[in-house]
Amino acid sequence: MRTGSEPTTARSALRARLWLSVWGLLWAIAGTAAFALAGRPGWAAACGVLWLVVTVDLTMILRHIRQGPHYQPGPDIPPYRPPDRHGP
Repeated sequence: MRTGSEPTTARSALRARLWLSVWGLLWAIAGTAAFALAGRPGWAAACGVLWLVVTVDLTMILRHIRQGPHYQPGPDIPPYRPPDRHGP
């Protein structure tokens, strides 16, 4: 059912984001280790920063999943109503 408010009430596919973040985390860890062992400290640091960013994103995704249906509603939850606009 379309309401016309989809851009403001869009729901994120948190499970897909979770698995993509896990995949990115594994690659960032592997890249950090590989570049550190190869003697490339600049690239190892870049992968380390990416590792940190992916870890923070993964933490936020898990937090939103655990917060329940407000952030990840199922098909039985109706779309959010658009806010009433008061103005000129």
